[in-house]
Amino acid sequence: MSNARATHLTRRGILAAGGALGLGAVLAACGDDDAKSGGSDKETSAAKKSGPWTFKDDRGTEVKLDKIPTNIVAFTGVAAALYDYGISVKGVFGPTKTADGKADVQAGDMDISKVEILGNVWDQFNVEKYAALAPDVLITTMFDGAGTLWYVPAASKDKIAKLAPSVGISVYDRQLTAPLQRMWELAESLGADMTAATVTDAKKKFEAAATRLRAAAKAKPNIKVLAGSASQDIFYVSGTNLSIDLEYFKALGVNFVEPPESAKKEGGGWYESLSWENVDKYKADIIMMDDRSSTIQPADITEATWKKLPAVKAGQVIPRSPEPILSYDKCTPLLETLAEALEKAKKVS
Repeated sequence: MSNARATHLTRRGILAAGGALGLGAVLAACGDDDAKSGGSDKETSAAKKSGPWTFKDDRGTEVKLDKIPTNIVAFTGVAAALYDYGISVKGVFGPTKTADGKADVQAGDMDISKVEILGNVWDQFNVEKYAALAPDVLITTMFDGAGTLWYVPAASKDKIAKLAPSVGISVYDRQLTAPLQRMWELAESLGADMTAATVTDAKKKFEAAATRLRAAAKAKPNIKVLAGSASQDIFYVSGTNLSIDLEYFKALGVNFVEPPESAKKEGGGWYESLSWENVDKYKADIIMMDDRSSTIQPADITEATWKKLPAVKAGQVIPRSPEPILSYDKCTPLLETLAEALEKAKKVS
């Protein structure tokens, strides 16, 4: 594959689409702080545990250490999920801080002033700072079946790998409940108290939200939902086949706009790219828009063709998190937001 092609896919596909949407295209083409209430007690209980630590990740790699890791470095979204279970990390990489210094949406409830930010954007990872943290383990997600570690730069991945073992949780071509369960197991292995009321209540609320969404989808089978992402020049329409959230919502009965496989070819099977002039190609009653900071948010879209869309005119646009924070606490609102939108939705397309 030519460098020009690689650059186009990397910048347009990964960055403009906000990350996960474009990764498949690149890989296919190239071949290649204190926790919440009760958190400190959980950390104490984790510290008291002795003996070796082992965890088999979604690559089939089994990481073995003499003790439970305490110097953890993780992708921001993973760190946010662990934080919800009372596990703190020392360093993060990935979208953590916005231009105005506030916590990125992917940072969840973490106090970002208490973690070392090794990289805040794609392809940024300070290996020297990473080494200085004396990491026990690096944890991130994977958006392909090849075991590529998300937001670990290809140029420095070998140096990074020599400093500590890694754990990868797959968020590729499976339903949301699978990585949620894997993150639960990982947090438990790290010493989190999974019997704590806040944890068990969060899981019950998630299950209740899933029941609500299934009922809402059944009651409104004709309501068509489109998952979109906005960049300056392109509007991306996501297919459901590879995304953990959309696959799960579809399994619960939500009726999605589904671009044909031929149209998603350039996007590695993840999405179809449309010009803003053709943004009305698909009829939709509800539009779910990518909420990541690397994308243009609905309130900032000025294209006239966007403003004319029936769903936009009807106020039936809701946020979507293509990279969910994998705790039940953070995933429950995703289901509730879509369920409420379906319950209130009018057929406008």
